[in-house]
Amino acid sequence: MTGYGRVEKAFHNKRISIELRSLNSKFTDIRIKSPQYYREKEIEFRRILNDRLERGKIEFSLDIVSMEDEGNSVINNSLFKSYYRQLRQLMQELDIPSGDILQAILRLPDVVSGPTEGPDPEEWAIVCQGIEEVTTSFDLFRKDEGKVIEKDLRLRIHNILDGLQLIPALEEERISRTRSRIYQSLEEYLGKENIDESRFEQEILFYLEKMDISEEKSRLAQHCNYFLDELDAHVTQKGRKLAFISQEIGREINTLGAKSYSSEIQRIVVEMKDELEKIKEQVANCL
Repeated sequence: MTGYGRVEKAFHNKRISIELRSLNSKFTDIRIKSPQYYREKEIEFRRILNDRLERGKIEFSLDIVSMEDEGNSVINNSLFKSYYRQLRQLMQELDIPSGDILQAILRLPDVVSGPTEGPDPEEWAIVCQGIEEVTTSFDLFRKDEGKVIEKDLRLRIHNILDGLQLIPALEEERISRTRSRIYQSLEEYLGKENIDESRFEQEILFYLEKMDISEEKSRLAQHCNYFLDELDAHVTQKGRKLAFISQEIGREINTLGAKSYSSEIQRIVVEMKDELEKIKEQVANCL
């Protein structure tokens, strides 16, 4: 969801700068910064940005600078004096060094105002053209970043699948070791002559059924392949869906770890969890 775009346009003796940036957010949150005489266009700005952009904490900035001194800026004398008296009084009461408060006052709201009329129609047309260009640049930035994220997500999913392929070779040894450990414990407590072999086989089968991870392996592979299929899908917004799938992947990995009873399989599970955490971090950047 992160993105950036900037465009500069010239109109007569003015330089028009339009900047667009966004950060990750679950919702669309648009913040607009524009000259005072463009305030009437804020609704139009929001409509255009909502139509062109999707999700994110979006900051739109329009800056128009005159290259000549037109004398359009006006200082609100009464407001300036009021701010000055209040600040001087506070500095005296709090024993704050006076410093240069002139620049501080000039930056306060409504002290300096520009033109009070709305934008010139020709200027507005140039601004709209600039918005079109900056959103196009912004989209290209997002797409380039998306390709990098997609490549990383595919790598992480394939790493999980590779780890899954290593587990079957470790399962047979795990079962054999568990069987031997239980039998040895029974020998120590009951004596070999007191062990009912047929009953032991029944009990060990029941125990091994609880250790069976076939379903977890199958579901984990299905979820990973579903994740890859979703990456291939030709839709713009897929971040939420990928997040849901990654939750299911995590659930199966956790169950594998809980039922593994093997240090070697646990090591693989830990590596899978590490890959999954990296996947979740990247999915948070997706629309």
